[in-house]
Amino acid sequence: MKSREYDQETETVHGGRNLDKKNGPVGMPIYQSATFEVSDNAQQLRATHTDMFYTRYGNPTHTAAQDAIAALEKTEAALLFASGMAAITGAILGLVKSGDHIVAQRDIYGGTTKFLGSWLPKLGVETTFVDSTDYEQHERAIRPNTRLLYVESPTNPTLRVIDLRKISLVAKKHGLVSLIDSTFATPINQRPAEFGIDLVLHSGTKYFGGHSDVLCGIVAGSRELLQKIWETRTTLGGVMDPHAAWLILRGMKTMAVRVQRQNENALRVAQFLASQPEVRGVHYPFLEGHAQRALAIEQMSGGGGVLSFEVNGTGEEAKRVTESLRLFTLAPSLGGVESLVSIPVLTSHAMIPAEHRAKMGVTEQLIRLSVGVENVDDLIADLKQALSAVTSARETIHAV
Repeated sequence: MKSREYDQETETVHGGRNLDKKNGPVGMPIYQSATFEVSDNAQQLRATHTDMFYTRYGNPTHTAAQDAIAALEKTEAALLFASGMAAITGAILGLVKSGDHIVAQRDIYGGTTKFLGSWLPKLGVETTFVDSTDYEQHERAIRPNTRLLYVESPTNPTLRVIDLRKISLVAKKHGLVSLIDSTFATPINQRPAEFGIDLVLHSGTKYFGGHSDVLCGIVAGSRELLQKIWETRTTLGGVMDPHAAWLILRGMKTMAVRVQRQNENALRVAQFLASQPEVRGVHYPFLEGHAQRALAIEQMSGGGGVLSFEVNGTGEEAKRVTESLRLFTLAPSLGGVESLVSIPVLTSHAMIPAEHRAKMGVTEQLIRLSVGVENVDDLIADLKQALSAVTSARETIHAV
């Protein structure tokens, strides 16, 4: 009899587990071992491609987490990496060679932009950056040697939404592998594989971990593609520690309830900010007036926990807002249970040229919020006092 397909809330708790009744631990054990004993040399050879050979190749704790992630993303398999950037670089390096070409949208994480634009050219791989929502421009940029189509949705930090079906069709038409950084969405809000995207990437540091205490990278997709990426990961060595993999498994158990609360809180915060005179623009996919709101609602079950807004003032005043906040911790990253605030030009996009940031709409006045699970009225009150503090300081300067 075919096993039942479970909803996301159930998958986050039980995904990847054998649900047959048995005597054993409820929590997955941590296989905190770098290597594994075998009975003879013939078994040594057989073990090489298993999770009980050497932890750089695999580990039973990794396998449990990877199976749970694949079940949640509805993909054949998944791979863990030591960080989000290790997953991104490992996936790309596993699929390209010198002389190849990549088409990537312009609105992506700064570290990825730097890797594509500055590091890959040293290896003979060129990238063309295109407007994120101009799909004809994506297609025009494709060359005979193009191998990958790389996107991010929603985008960091301006929260643009990409039409995943269109991107998938373009990639398939030209025989390209499509990759998406789906960190902001999480599999709770969006499953790109259902739209035909080949590889789904996450910085699992964020929502999969959920508590700002573990670094993690994830690639999910077909076994065929992941085999190539596994070979790259094994060679370059960007593998997770087993204890970190266990933390990801533990974090996943509460991911659905955390993300649902963050969806609700972030929408309320975005609506509040949109009504404030000190704010001249709010970026959040489910907010009324967002350019791709209809598409976001069609593709996503929630808008996510990240939003950004522009202060109606100077870059210095944006800094003052972030420094006046009390509940929002001034720190990079996102996705944890606690609310964080950062200025992208100083953090996530500091490493890319100013002219590239300008094309993305990443200004000195732009503030990014990662909304946590706190009481939303407390978060709104904190934002209100921070915005008022800037207004008061401005009035004091003018009065002098």
